[in-house]
Amino acid sequence: MPQVPVPPTGAVRVIVTRPLQDAQHWVEQLQQGGFAAEALPLINIAPASDMEAAGRAWQALGGYAACMFVSGNAVEYFFKQKVAIAQEAHGRVATKKIANRTPDLPPSLRFLAPGPGTVAALLAAGVPAGQIDAPAADADQFDSEALWAVVGQRDWHGRRVLVVRGEGQEAGGVSSGRDWIARQWQAAGADVDFVGVYQRRAPVFTEAQVQRARDASADGSVWLFSSSEAVANLTGLLALAGVDWRRARAVATHPRIEEAVRAAGWGVVVASRPALKDIRDTLASIESLYP
Repeated sequence: MPQVPVPPTGAVRVIVTRPLQDAQHWVEQLQQGGFAAEALPLINIAPASDMEAAGRAWQALGGYAACMFVSGNAVEYFFKQKVAIAQEAHGRVATKKIANRTPDLPPSLRFLAPGPGTVAALLAAGVPAGQIDAPAADADQFDSEALWAVVGQRDWHGRRVLVVRGEGQEAGGVSSGRDWIARQWQAAGADVDFVGVYQRRAPVFTEAQVQRARDASADGSVWLFSSSEAVANLTGLLALAGVDWRRARAVATHPRIEEAVRAAGWGVVVASRPALKDIRDTLASIESLYP
C-alpha cells in the first residue's frame, strides 16, 4: 500500500465527518492533497433491523422500471442481501439438487444514482454502466433535484419505482430530497415503493473525540460537512452542550447543509460542490479568506 504523504507544517486541518468507511477514503485523498485531514465520523452505519424486506425487494425487482439508491451505503447493503440470497440458493442446490434461483439484474431495470459516489458503488456491485442514470460529472450539485433533471422527462405513468434508502428516513427528516423526488414520480403517475437497508445512528464519542471536537470549535480546523444529519448529531451530543461554534469554520457540500451549519452557530461557512477537486480548492481558499 502506498504511503500517505505527511502534510506539511501549517497545513489546513480538516475534520471529515462522513461515516467511517467513507471518511477514511476522503481522509486519504485530502492528505495526498497536502491537507492535515482526520476522521471524526458523525453518522454510524449499520444493517437495517429488517433485512428480509431487502430480500423481498430483490425477488420483486423484475416488476420495477427503476431502482433509485440514495447513497453508496444503500447500494452496499442492498447488494449484500443479494449475496445472502445467493448463498441460501447455493445451499438448496447442494442439498436438494435444484437449480440456482439467485435473482439476476433485470436487463430493462434502470439503476438511478444522485451522484458519482453512488455510481461507483453500483459499478463495483456489478451493475452495467449502460443501466445507470445519474447527473453528469460536472453537474452543479449531486442530489435528487439533479437526478430528476436527468430522468424527469421520461414517461413514468403506470410504472413502478423502488427507492433504496436508510431505515426510518421518512418525510420531514434527513431524506427530504428523497421524499421530494418520490413526489415528482407520483405526480408523473408512477407508483413508488421504499425499502430501508441500513440504519443511520448518532455516534458514541470517546473522551478523546469529545476533546478533539471541542478543540476544533476554535483552533482553526475546518469541518467538512456532507450531511445536515451530521451537524445535528454533533450539536446534539450532551458532552458538547454549551460549546460556542462561532469561531468554528466549515465547508458544506450542499446549500441545505450550509443553512444547517449556519443555523447551528458556525461563524464561517463556505459552500462547495461535492466533487473532491472542488472541495480541495475550497479548503485551500478558506485559509486565505478566513485566516
